[in-house]
Amino acid sequence: MVKFRSLFTAVVAGVAALAGTAKAQTAAPNAAYVNAPVMQRIPDAPKPGSGHCGLFETCASTKIGLGRGDFMIRLSGVGVLPQDRDSKAWLTAPGLGLNHMPLSHTHLSTTNQAMPELTVEYFITDNLSVDLIATSTRHEVAALGSDVPSLGGPRKLDVGSAWVLPPTVTFAWHFRPHKRFNPYVGVGATAMWFHNMNGNRGSALGLTKLNAGFTGGPSVNVGFDYQIVGNWFFNADVKQMFVRMHAWVENPAESLKVKAHESLDPTVVSAGIAYRF
Repeated sequence: MVKFRSLFTAVVAGVAALAGTAKAQTAAPNAAYVNAPVMQRIPDAPKPGSGHCGLFETCASTKIGLGRGDFMIRLSGVGVLPQDRDSKAWLTAPGLGLNHMPLSHTHLSTTNQAMPELTVEYFITDNLSVDLIATSTRHEVAALGSDVPSLGGPRKLDVGSAWVLPPTVTFAWHFRPHKRFNPYVGVGATAMWFHNMNGNRGSALGLTKLNAGFTGGPSVNVGFDYQIVGNWFFNADVKQMFVRMHAWVENPAESLKVKAHESLDPTVVSAGIAYRF
């Protein structure tokens, strides 16, 4: 009986102690509780590269430099500077008994021209690319020399004008692939078509019909690409083309003809903006 009373007393004392502690904690004026919300679903981790990158932004996902598989379109301003080397001219006038008479003191002069140029380029490997340029420029042609006055014309005879379409394919070797600054050298080939040719209607010698043959030749170039921002690049390029021109001008009756062979050898300087796809 005594043991039962002792056990009961101990239980009552323990319950009282626990109740007192709970009451003290409830009554404590500085007690703080944080109610954490119950998360119904753990959110998915963000996918790599899912962030938006603007057209004019360089982001973590932006590829630096150029390399294999890259395709570019470039719009440039181009200056075409004919060199007019090694010019030779001949006169044919059957009525005067002249047939292919050399005009030793006469040469052709072709004006410089500036136009926009479109270029497409593809990188076959990290270092090797192939590109094609397309533009068309209009040039004035004149004959200069002491032989012209001897034929009854001025010292400078305005022959006429012609448009030139010189598509050029170039294979270039790039020295610093996957770098912002990437210089290169290249070799290629140029073809030249002359179109919309017009002779000088007021020619003193009546030589109003201008014609030129299709021609072409090799070319070399040097330049660089620089990544400005995102997929935008700045390009500067200099090409030297080695092309001979075969042209002739005659009067409407074809009784007087001047034929010329000339090494145009134009130097082509360009600078522009490119976008990589």
